[in-house]
Amino acid sequence: MDWARDGQGWPLAEHSRFADGPVHHWHIQEAGTGPTLLLLHGAAGATQSWRGLFPRLAAHAHVVAIDLPGQGFTRLGARRRSGLVPTAEDIAALCGAQGWAPDLIIGHSAGGALALELTHHLTPFGIVTVNAALGRFEGVAGWLFPMMAKLLALNPFAPGMIARMSGADARIRELLTTTGSQITGETVALYGRLARDKGHVDGTLAMMAQWNIDGLLARLGAIDAPVLLLVGDQDGTVPPRISHRAAARMPNARVLAYAGRGHLLHEEAPDLVAEEVLAFLESLTMPRRAVP
Repeated sequence: MDWARDGQGWPLAEHSRFADGPVHHWHIQEAGTGPTLLLLHGAAGATQSWRGLFPRLAAHAHVVAIDLPGQGFTRLGARRRSGLVPTAEDIAALCGAQGWAPDLIIGHSAGGALALELTHHLTPFGIVTVNAALGRFEGVAGWLFPMMAKLLALNPFAPGMIARMSGADARIRELLTTTGSQITGETVALYGRLARDKGHVDGTLAMMAQWNIDGLLARLGAIDAPVLLLVGDQDGTVPPRISHRAAARMPNARVLAYAGRGHLLHEEAPDLVAEEVLAFLESLTMPRRAVP
């Protein structure tokens, strides 16, 4: 995605800016004052995923949303750093460079895994995940899906081909419907803009090809920060049992399920999610951080 070409009409563009990190050129949206909340979108998404939740939280806190490397408007600096561990390292480095000390990290889907992985580098007072992708692929998909992603990521023609095949609004609506969420025309249009962009598709493929959460799953029991796992009970992308299973392995975690909601819970019900996030934030014990 190119800001000069594609930024017009992008949700919350008035809060957008760009910053160079040690590796990537980041797209950032930032607003509000108070405790710092860091928002991490899921694979194939971007900051538009938070368009409903962001302003509701920014009325009470300092909210930062970023596009992950290679996705949305963040320019990928090194393809080899698209996996879970290096992406978390690079986000932590960005936080340090920007002077952010997140009090709460909120992640959707793959962003939920990143939020938990970041506890290895940052010291948030709490974590909120939304339909977190915390399970390995099962059965034949356990080896077939990563293999396909790697092969596609290595093919220089694949991103353009996929963008052409999947970018039609009818196809986007069909794919989004499988998430179990209520889909609006705006949602279809925004994901369509992303899906039709060759660079965004390439960045998403690079992420999927390198994604490995085995290390994170092995150390879930060591994450002692309070964790709230929000799930939609109709999620067709990440089964709710994944969050329940992960919560059982963490010492200070609980699951809150929303009836009739799907994978894009935070997009279809931003009022409900904002209310729960702010209540969770209020419940945290947050000593005043030292001023650098």
